[in-house]
Amino acid sequence: MNVIYTDMNYARQFIKPRDPDTHKGQCGRVLIVAGSEGMCGAAALCAKAAIRSGSGLVTVALDEKLFPIVQVLVPEATCVPRSRIMAKDRDSFLSRFDSIAIGPGIGVSEENYQMIYRIMQETECIKVIDADGLNTLCSYDNKLSCMTAYPGKVVITPHPGEADRLLKCAGASTVREMGRENAVRALADFTRATVLLKGNETLVAQSGHDVSCNTTGNPGMATGGSGDVLTGVIASLCGIGYNGYAAARIGAFIHGLAGDIAAEHLGQWGMTSMDIVSFLPLAFKAAAEKQNP
Repeated sequence: MNVIYTDMNYARQFIKPRDPDTHKGQCGRVLIVAGSEGMCGAAALCAKAAIRSGSGLVTVALDEKLFPIVQVLVPEATCVPRSRIMAKDRDSFLSRFDSIAIGPGIGVSEENYQMIYRIMQETECIKVIDADGLNTLCSYDNKLSCMTAYPGKVVITPHPGEADRLLKCAGASTVREMGRENAVRALADFTRATVLLKGNETLVAQSGHDVSCNTTGNPGMATGGSGDVLTGVIASLCGIGYNGYAAARIGAFIHGLAGDIAAEHLGQWGMTSMDIVSFLPLAFKAAAEKQNP
């Protein structure tokens, strides 16, 4: 397989102006499983990014005592107790959603592993797993069977450290030793998921596809919460109906473009993750605009 590039021409194949009759139910229902005590910002950034990426309805599943924090930070989202995921009526609850993001700020525990396993087993929609979702799988499922049993239904978004933990499960060496391209291919083959390896020139791989190299982004995006924003963007695109490979490529491009617009207006030094969120609409606007003849 070759290495190809994700640029504006690729994004414009997918990001189109909305039909005048569009309603929120057609724009994707996204469930965000994120946040814990001291880590509510991860849930808020992920949810806000999904909303800024066009999702019609966003629901955050977390501990009830944390509802006030998230509802103040993201008034457009609704909150539900995370216990709904394991409740007797979970089938009717989980079946509402077009995509599910799992992991930012949830912590690592066996309870969280059981929750992820249940979501994977009982839902058909695409799941985007990041951060503590990946760390939990590495800790409690070292063969990653929770992922490998559902090819084409999972997007994972590791940074190099998380990728090293996943590669260890595969019996492989580290990203540094293998090289980024070989590492992302190995993870895609082993997990049977779409794999987005974060970093300068973010790479996206899926078995049977070329490895994609992203063309947007800048060092100002190296800030806490930037990955949570990316998870929200990709989950939103999956909720709209794009497959995991396309959603990961477009998500990386739009996320990076929002960061580039933020850098243009604010500079790189003081950029925050919420700045990236704030400029997501302009990034989508640029992708949706018609090219000059």
